Amino acid sequence: MDDDWLAEQFDANRTRLRAVAYRMLGSVSEADDAVQETWLKLSRSDSESVQNLGGWLTTALARVCLDMLRTRRSRREDSLETAPEAPGESSPEEDLALADATGSALMVVLETLVPAERVAFVLHDLFDLSFEDIGRILERTPVAARQLASRARRRVRGTEAPPADLARHRELVEAFLAASRDGDFDRLLAVLSPDVVLRADQLAVTTAAARQRHGAPDLVPELRGAEAVATVFKGRAQGAVSALIDGEPGAVWAPGGQVRAAFLFTLEGGQIAALDIVTEPGNLTELDVRIE
Repeated sequence: MDDDWLAEQFDANRTRLRAVAYRMLGSVSEADDAVQETWLKLSRSDSESVQNLGGWLTTALARVCLDMLRTRRSRREDSLETAPEAPGESSPEEDLALADATGSALMVVLETLVPAERVAFVLHDLFDLSFEDIGRILERTPVAARQLASRARRRVRGTEAPPADLARHRELVEAFLAASRDGDFDRLLAVLSPDVVLRADQLAVTTAAARQRHGAPDLVPELRGAEAVATVFKGRAQGAVSALIDGEPGAVWAPGGQVRAAFLFTLEGGQIAALDIVTEPGNLTELDVRIE
């Protein structure tokens, strides 16, 4: 692509990118740094292969912001001790519009979220990105990305799921675990949606493959359909225990009290619509797990 054309296209996206970065980082100076880093990434990339430049820029910017948030967190910076930085660059009109659109109260709440929660919430709830796209940015499954955004949303709103809903969801998860342990194929089918999706992260897939001779299931990154999923879990879940994960009923495998695997459930219409297996240590640490 022509460099001048690429620069023009980037400038056309600059205002939107700056707004995304500011909501993620809460700092105009850091947002501008993130936008500049995104431009550098674009200028160094094989731009000829980019089919959707707007989507590519949003993805690249989100990853830059995620790295910045993680670095900030690792340095134990407590950004709640100071108010989020007010916009102070570009034109006064642009900065005022940016501050008004974000809202200081929302920015304060966003500072309480872990990096992955903040990115998932901002990209989905404020910029309408799909969980499939967010999952790729965070290197999570779409359901895990949905969990992060859901937890962030509850914290932003200061609300929790109604006790009655939690009780019904807990019963469904426990029914699944019991049917799995008992090897009852029909009971498994009863709690699974016909179109249920099972997703497993790469570590879960490779670990299961290495333990095939010891009876581990044949896991793949994604499996669809109630019969296929029931076959994977029939006679399993012996060591799984119920847990609240990000405030929602789920299950974990936690030998010695250390969580080694988390099972995230998406429940719709009284059945399990999706199940995510999370075993990557970095992803597990960002889940709020309370073993019941």
